Amino acid sequence: MMEVETARPYFFGDIGCWSERTEVHEAASEGHAAQLQQLIQSGASVNIVAVDSITPLHEACERGQTQCVRLLLDAGAQVDARNTDGSTPLCEACSVGSFDCVRMLLEHGAKVNPTLSSLTTSPLHEACMGGNADVVKIMIAKGASLEAYDLYYGTPLHVACANDHTACVKVLLNAGAKVNYARLHKTALHHAAKVKSVDMIDMLVEFGTNIYAKDKNDKKPIEYIEPGSPAALCLEFYDSKSQCERGFYTTVTSFKQ
Repeated sequence: MMEVETARPYFFGDIGCWSERTEVHEAASEGHAAQLQQLIQSGASVNIVAVDSITPLHEACERGQTQCVRLLLDAGAQVDARNTDGSTPLCEACSVGSFDCVRMLLEHGAKVNPTLSSLTTSPLHEACMGGNADVVKIMIAKGASLEAYDLYYGTPLHVACANDHTACVKVLLNAGAKVNYARLHKTALHHAAKVKSVDMIDMLVEFGTNIYAKDKNDKKPIEYIEPGSPAALCLEFYDSKSQCERGFYTTVTSFKQ
């Protein structure tokens, strides 16, 4: 009688080894915690990598699978493993706005400000894209750089404005983000104007944004808004207010002289 060969445990795939996507990846991604635990107990490597150097921890974080993230970390998953784009599991968890996953990764020593490549945005950038203000708060509390730079957008504040995440903008500004930082002369206000957000415009003006700043196309923020729209009227109000204040200052100065 032919002997049936039993399935071999994953003992060969530590970080650096390549493999097809495994059952560990699948269980982690789909949130099948019981199956994942069984695979780990049978000897499956939690650090096996698939195409593009993606680990099971990357996949669990990308889907916000909190229980699977906990199992993987407790089993020794490398918390700062990088895929071929340079992204860490923390980047993935921040991107989907999973507060619990982010908290667990930080508790296991995940780097808040990992060294970035030209292809990678910081975890804080990803959190601002994801739009979860609580994730942005915990990242800042752990020391995330407010001035981390992304080649496409600029700073996390630019990203939050471009993605119309007002709550994240408020958190960043209260934490000390530079309101007039520019990338290719484009400020956060340019992004807020493009998404026509009156609330963000109000907030940025309150924190001292320059409403007259021009970008590389020699355009002010108001020039990106349809005339007569609420956002345009908002900026026109601040423009007229600024002109009145300048006129008053000039009058007072002349009187004193």
